[in-house]
Amino acid sequence: MCGIIGVTGASDPLQVLLDALALLEYRGYDSAGVVLVGDGDTLWRRRDAVRGRSLETLRAAASQAPRGMTAGIGHTRWATHGAAVEHNAHPHCDCTDNVAIAHNGIIENYQELWEKLGAEGHKRSSETDSEVVAHLLERELATGAGLAEALRRVVGELRGDFALAAVCTQEPEVIAAARRTSPLILGRVEGTGLVASDIAALLGTTRTLFQLADDEIAEVRPGSITVVGLDGRPHELEPLEVSWDLVAAQRDGYDDFMSKEIHEQPRALRDTLMGRLQADGTSELEELSLTTAELGAIERVVLVGCGSAYYACLSGRIALEHWARMPAEVEIASEFRYRDAVLGEHTLVVAVSQSGETVDTFHALREAQRRGARTIALTNVVDSLLAREADGVLYTRAGPEIGVASTKCHAAQITMLQLFALHLAVQRGTLEEDEGRELAGGLFALPGLVGRAIAQTDSYLSVAKRLAEVKDVYFLGRGVGYAVALEGALKLKELAYVRAEAYPAGELKHGPIALIDESAVVVAIANRGHLWEKVMANIAEVKARGATVVVVCTEGDEATEAVAHHVLEIPAVPELLSPVVAIVPLQALAYGVARARGNDVDRPRNLAKVVTVE
Repeated sequence: MCGIIGVTGASDPLQVLLDALALLEYRGYDSAGVVLVGDGDTLWRRRDAVRGRSLETLRAAASQAPRGMTAGIGHTRWATHGAAVEHNAHPHCDCTDNVAIAHNGIIENYQELWEKLGAEGHKRSSETDSEVVAHLLERELATGAGLAEALRRVVGELRGDFALAAVCTQEPEVIAAARRTSPLILGRVEGTGLVASDIAALLGTTRTLFQLADDEIAEVRPGSITVVGLDGRPHELEPLEVSWDLVAAQRDGYDDFMSKEIHEQPRALRDTLMGRLQADGTSELEELSLTTAELGAIERVVLVGCGSAYYACLSGRIALEHWARMPAEVEIASEFRYRDAVLGEHTLVVAVSQSGETVDTFHALREAQRRGARTIALTNVVDSLLAREADGVLYTRAGPEIGVASTKCHAAQITMLQLFALHLAVQRGTLEEDEGRELAGGLFALPGLVGRAIAQTDSYLSVAKRLAEVKDVYFLGRGVGYAVALEGALKLKELAYVRAEAYPAGELKHGPIALIDESAVVVAIANRGHLWEKVMANIAEVKARGATVVVVCTEGDEATEAVAHHVLEIPAVPELLSPVVAIVPLQALAYGVARARGNDVDRPRNLAKVVTVE
């Protein structure tokens, strides 16, 4: 959930660090800091812990930085170990102020390591797990080791998931870097070497990028990079493919990234389908890497994800079961790896993550592989952790998503899962030809239907304005509508900080209806489908108890509109394809309520774009 940047060889390393940290702001942070190293005996360090404003403080301090500094590292942090206060902000230093480190992830055995270091006389200056690395490096450097060699030794002592960047006064032109699970990339341009936790931080400087693998240690010098494994043997640099540029990450005149990304959804869906789906229902999924025979051997699919990705999986499961007649399950990734799941060679595990770096989902995929299952990563980022680890990949093509609350990537995930379900159905022969053509036509129509829904944003926002002071909201849905309800509730929680819960509508009378009174707002997913009459009965139950009713319904559906206080219309869409369209008004509803309350919709409190710690 944090960001790392490092640079060596630049004429103004501090400016490079600050510009890159600004590009990492979309991840969110509660503290930030930089360290510079030059020919002097000590480091220059500045840190601040004012949430969302720390970079302003660092920029203000830039005039105090000494001249002639050769390298530096910077960091934006979300607090895990230790409160969000300045002395817990990164970078962290050793006892002598000659070594500094920036760290993403968790050092699981830090307490054990601190006990040993304390016995050796080392003193802590923070409550973080991260600081232990700086003192371990201090110890190894004292033996005469170079910085990269010292880091190699230290990594051998660490347990957990981490990305690390380190500098020291003994080698002022060197950045040493290492990773295990947490992402870290390397960059090179003439006379300059770079390290970062996110591609976006480097695209303004270079497109010559490399992926650092698990337990590799890099020595980054001005214009050169060498990599070794834990055994000290040299490794080849692994080039990193980048299919988008920094311009794509700008707001393009929108008030915020979220509204831009909501409006980009039709394009994201078109790009995700482009070249993959034919009018007859056949498909070509080039990165899947599983043959027809291998797919034919699959007897069960398990979909794993977290948050919005998990809700996309719920929609995908219904498509897999209905079209491909494939037994399918959905698991929360953070729980899956700790269960004694029954998997094997005839099970396919599909791990869904926008970034491909979500640590819970990554470990779920590894656990599935350990138990003998075949694996597919469904992600938006080429060469991400999941993409490199899985047997096959399904790439969405949504482009960079900067807003913390997922919109276009969530829609693209559902569409990709639906396309995969259709692909599997054709492979298994569970659809007639005319059914395949009909479904292909429905998928091809989705970008236009989503565009029509987005065109009604003003009407959605007018409902949001009337609900700006809402306190308790209950979302109801059945079938695919339940997955939409869950995502709608999540968006309202994430952005507007409203207590919002989602239920399968049939479960209402099994307990939750006790919460319904005149103060409650109920949002029902009531667009036309085979369960529409059931949903209408549930609406009647809450309306009879005084709740304010908001319905997502099909355009021109007078019967549904008649029972509601507020209406969010969407175009008519086939039921199993409807989640991608039905979520649009709920995105706008959450956005509108959040803006009415003065919230930052791009960087909601306590959240970050990429969850890289458990």
